[in-house]
Amino acid sequence: MGDVILTMKGIDKSFPGVHALDHVDLEVRRGEVHALMGENGAGKSTLMKVLTGIYSKDEGTITFEGKEVEFTNPREAQDAGIVIVHQELNMLGHLTVAQNIFIGREFMKGKFIDDRKMNEEARKLFDQLGIDIDPTETMSRLTVGKQQMCEIAKAISHDAKVIIFDEPSAALTEAEIEELFKIIRDLRERQLGIVYISHRMDEIKVITDRVTVMRDGGYVGTLITKDCTKEDIINMMVGRVIYEDPKTESQVAKDAPVVLKVEHLNAGRMVQDVSFELHKGEILGFSGLMGAGRTETMRALFGADPKQSGDIYINGEKVDIKTPKDAVSHGIGYLSEDRKRFGIIVDKTVAENSTMASLDEYMKGLFIDKKKEKEVAQKYVDILKTKTPGVDQLVVNLSGGNQQKVVIAKWLVRNCDILIFDEPTRGIDVGAKSEIYHLMNELVAEGKSIIMVSSEMTEILRMSDRIVIMCEGRKTGELGIEEATQERIMHAATLRN
Repeated sequence: MGDVILTMKGIDKSFPGVHALDHVDLEVRRGEVHALMGENGAGKSTLMKVLTGIYSKDEGTITFEGKEVEFTNPREAQDAGIVIVHQELNMLGHLTVAQNIFIGREFMKGKFIDDRKMNEEARKLFDQLGIDIDPTETMSRLTVGKQQMCEIAKAISHDAKVIIFDEPSAALTEAEIEELFKIIRDLRERQLGIVYISHRMDEIKVITDRVTVMRDGGYVGTLITKDCTKEDIINMMVGRVIYEDPKTESQVAKDAPVVLKVEHLNAGRMVQDVSFELHKGEILGFSGLMGAGRTETMRALFGADPKQSGDIYINGEKVDIKTPKDAVSHGIGYLSEDRKRFGIIVDKTVAENSTMASLDEYMKGLFIDKKKEKEVAQKYVDILKTKTPGVDQLVVNLSGGNQQKVVIAKWLVRNCDILIFDEPTRGIDVGAKSEIYHLMNELVAEGKSIIMVSSEMTEILRMSDRIVIMCEGRKTGELGIEEATQERIMHAATLRN
C-alpha cells in the first residue's frame, strides 16, 4: 500500500430527527482495497454521499491528494478523480455501451456526435480492463454482471484515482464476482484507492486490505483484514455476538397439515413441471444457482406472471390464482427480491407502505383513517426494530435493510398465512439479517408458513426445515434439513435434465 490519498476526519451530518454521521473518520491509501462496513443505517452511504458532494457536511474535513476539498456535486468529485460505482446501476438501457460510458461528455465531429470515436475509446477501456464487451451493443441486452463492468469502465474513463464500489456483487453470479475481483486487483496494482462497501463477509476477507467499521452513524475502528477474523468484524458492527449455526432438525410437527400444494406448475422455459408442498409452521427453502427458475416459480404461483398449466391447492381446496390480488385474497404474501420495483413505493411514507396491501381496513368512508394507519405502522416499526425517525418518514430515506423491514410489515399488517420471502436478506447486513431470521422463526412458531428463496447456502441451511432444489426451470431435488449438506444441495443444483 502506498501513501494516503484520501482522509475524512470528524465528518458530522444531521437531518431532521436523525444524527446520521457522528464525527466519522476514514483514511484510504493508494493501492489498497478498503472495506467500509456496518449494519444498514450505520451511515456508510451517507458518508460516501458527503464525500462525493451529494450531501454537504455539517462539520469535519476532507483531504484529497494533500489538499482540503469540499465538492458541491458528484460531477465535481468525478472531475477530481473520485467516482462511485453504484449498486443500482445508472445506465440507460436503450443506448449503446459506448454512449452510456461517455454520456454528457460525448466526442464530437463538428456539430455531430462521433460514435465511431466513442466506440474506439470504449474498446480501449475494455482492453485495459481485460473485458470482452462490444461497445456498440445496446446496454439492455447485457447481463447485470456486464453492465457492472461498463460502470467500472465509465469510472476509469474519468481518470479515477479513488473508486467507491457500493455493494458491487449483490446481483452477480459467482463467475461474475471472480471477474470483478480480477479487475479490482488490477486497479489496486495501478495504485488506485478503492473503497469497497459490502455485507458479504467472505468477500471482505478475499478482496480487501483494511476494514473500517461504522455503527449507528459513528466510527468504531479500522482493522487490517488479514489480522482479524470474521467474528471480530461482526462484533464491531453490531456490538454483540451473532451465531449462524445451521439447523440440524426440522421444527415442523410430524402431523402438520399441508397449507399449500402446487402440482405440475408450468410457466415458460424457467418453470417446468414444478410440484411441491408447504406445511403449516414450516420454512421451505428453495435453493439453486442463478437462473434456476426459483423466482419465476414464485411469481407464477403468486399470479405476478401468467402460468400455462398446473394446479394450486390452499388448505386442500383448489384455487384459481391469476393475479397478485387473487393470491393476496387467498392469504399469500410475496416479499420480492427486487423490493424497490415490487415491494415498496419509495416516495410514500412508512405508514402508507405498511397498509398498502390492506387499505380496505383503514378506510373511513372515502378517506384513509390516518390515525389508525399510523398506529398499526408504529406497532410494526417497534416489532421489527425498524430504524426510522417516525412513521411519517419517506421510505426513500431509509437504508436498504430498513426498507426491507417495511415490506415485511406490509404483509404482517395484511396477516397473510403463507409468506413467500424471495432473497429476504439480499443487500442486508449481518445484524439486520439476524433480526429477520428471528422474525421468520417467530412467524412459523405462530403457525404461519414461509417459502424462502435464497442464493446463500448458509442461509438455506440455517433457516430451512426442508429444501427444494431447482436447476434450469425444473425441480431436481428435495432434502429434509437433517440430511442436507452443501455438497448434496450443489449436486442437485447442477443436475441438468
